[in-house]
Amino acid sequence: MDKFFELKKHNTTVSTEVMAGLTTFFAMSYIIFVNPSILSLTGMPFQAVFLSTIIATVVSTLIMGLFANVPYALAPGMGLNAFFTFTVVFGLGFSWQEALAMVFICGMFNVFITVTKVRKMIIKAIPLSLQHAIGGGIGIFVAYIGIKNANLLNFLSNDASIISINNASYTATTPYPDGVFSVVSNGGIVPSLVNFTQPDTLLAIIGLFLTVILLIKNVKGAILIGILLTTLLGIPMGVVDVSTIDWTNNSLGSAFSDLKVTFLAAFGSEGMGSLFSDVAKLPLVLMTIFAFSLSDTFDTLGTFIGTGRKTGIFSAEDERMLENGSGFSSKMDKALFADAIGTSIGAIFGTSNTTTYVESAAGIAAGGRTGLTAVVTAGLFLLSTLLAPIVSIVPAAATAPALIIVGIMMLSSFTDVQWDNLEEAVPAFFAGIFMALCYSISYGIAAGFIFYCLIKVITGKRHDIHPILWLATFLFILNFIILAFI
Repeated sequence: MDKFFELKKHNTTVSTEVMAGLTTFFAMSYIIFVNPSILSLTGMPFQAVFLSTIIATVVSTLIMGLFANVPYALAPGMGLNAFFTFTVVFGLGFSWQEALAMVFICGMFNVFITVTKVRKMIIKAIPLSLQHAIGGGIGIFVAYIGIKNANLLNFLSNDASIISINNASYTATTPYPDGVFSVVSNGGIVPSLVNFTQPDTLLAIIGLFLTVILLIKNVKGAILIGILLTTLLGIPMGVVDVSTIDWTNNSLGSAFSDLKVTFLAAFGSEGMGSLFSDVAKLPLVLMTIFAFSLSDTFDTLGTFIGTGRKTGIFSAEDERMLENGSGFSSKMDKALFADAIGTSIGAIFGTSNTTTYVESAAGIAAGGRTGLTAVVTAGLFLLSTLLAPIVSIVPAAATAPALIIVGIMMLSSFTDVQWDNLEEAVPAFFAGIFMALCYSISYGIAAGFIFYCLIKVITGKRHDIHPILWLATFLFILNFIILAFI
């Protein structure tokens, strides 16, 4: 073991690596509850997503540990799963099978840019300010989803602000005998706080307080403990009904049975088979895959460089070879390959983009320096499959605080944006904050790119714009034009 993981070379021990693996697991294990709660909104079976989340996490984290020998764990990414559900499926109208197909293609594309010099071109094309803004913006977006899931907000929409109901023009005299399933309002809709009389809202607030206290006290596994404690408190409050636990239909065997629905669904007639059947939607499909890849790629690079440089996990030579080398010329190349292949593996089983978790920094802080840390984390996630019978009773009120906290953690990216410089602040605003306000990660990125190019042209610095950025901006604008006529 010492020889395989080079423990002595990295000045670490088996016990230290095991403790680091435990720490990383507790720091990110909330994903086994949160990811199914988000993706199941698309119609995917909850238990299937629960199991595919664990499978994607275990397989990709093992590849990271055994192939790249670095202490990073992977799982379906926060922000990316929100993009999958709320933008790709709900906003753009793709089926979840088609969305999985796009995630698989994204993974293959990321593998391609990892083993070729295309990766170098992409890294150099996106300005650092926009990279930081995108990371922080995803944090706001995730936190906002948590606030909504906690039922902390009401939205008032009077008749003057309603544009359509059930995808048809609204008139006050129109009857709806089959009920109302969608309402679209304009900017006249007004958000406000609820009156705090609903048990689930009160439970979410209690859960948020508990999680914040645990985090401030540096309790290991604070987010997971917060979810579990909030769920337990939900029993006497009437939000959680333990009598609904179905040990037969929600067993591990049942989860594997549900997995048949999502396994290889990306390649079926409703997935890859229909994704490219409509030529008119091809630009939209390509732009969506691009948005998936962009967020995935830079989330991972930021995590590797931000944590690896300080601890020596990745040397300066690794970073240099990342830009200038090709193939698997450095340890970071191998780690990027593990991350890229993890996305495709997740799509095969039925989950959104699998990415390297910044929570791995918790294990690194505990002394993890080699792939043994990742292997331990993967083993613990494998054991978590035993939670299948009870995971379905965890309410949204218990996972909402986790979403809010994770969003807060991601906001640190904004500190690297020069907000007192309008040339940098305007594109960063639209790339970051605007993505939460318009409830779309890809549209936020598009707006950031457009304003970046506009400002550079106005200031006579058009030569600062990389050709790839010009191309991406053109494709985003083309996408908006196409959407206007759909």
